[in-house]
Amino acid sequence: MRERNESDEGGLPETVELAWGLRERPGKGPRRTLSLKGIVEAAVAVGAAEGLDALSMSRVAREAGASTMALYRYVASKNDLLALVLDELLGEPPGPPDPGTGWREALRDYAMALREVTRRHPWALRIPVTGPPAMPNNVAWMEAGLRRMRGMGLDAGTRLSVLMQVTGYVRYQSTLIADLESAYRAAGTSDRQVAIDYGNLLAALTADDRRFPEIRALLESKIFAEPGDDTPEDDFAFGLDCLLDGLEALVRRGG
Repeated sequence: MRERNESDEGGLPETVELAWGLRERPGKGPRRTLSLKGIVEAAVAVGAAEGLDALSMSRVAREAGASTMALYRYVASKNDLLALVLDELLGEPPGPPDPGTGWREALRDYAMALREVTRRHPWALRIPVTGPPAMPNNVAWMEAGLRRMRGMGLDAGTRLSVLMQVTGYVRYQSTLIADLESAYRAAGTSDRQVAIDYGNLLAALTADDRRFPEIRALLESKIFAEPGDDTPEDDFAFGLDCLLDGLEALVRRGG
């Protein structure tokens, strides 16, 4: 297999070629005992156990039982490694919905499946998105999402925008939930107690202040003092349904 550079005319980025199996690492140096898959698995293990901040090339090399220089024969940079890790954690998309499933249910199942991925690997939400989908699993998820919109009657560009809205919602809400849960653990408290404390804070800040009539109405409703049993996942599902309601309106307007 010919070694190509990113600067080659029409060439692909090295990381993309590696992920798709279009490039082999050069055979220079000592006999290779590593594999790209093994390196990615070692990186996942480090990230899951110690968080994204601990995921350096040297730390991954130790996890893989190799030298840092040996790692660089397979992966050119930490950014490349993170891209490979993110695609590995994403995994394969859910299978197609049952025949006769409407687009709304199909898209909802898609979003919930993506949410489940973020639940299993919350630390990976810290990996920055640096471009449009190009890695194998990411492209497969893109394909799966577009297929679920076939019955919407939207043009290709609008379908792509819809997919960005759905996946963006999942990522944002998942990141917010992960941040809050991490903060609650660090403070040794719960979301229920945080709501109560926040209500008390707002009450103190807005007492006898006519600039905040809507906030005072919230406080009078006891929504903070007596928080319900809704979980962050309930809130996630509510927001997703609101998004899908908006898409239904779009479809009724003919896109």
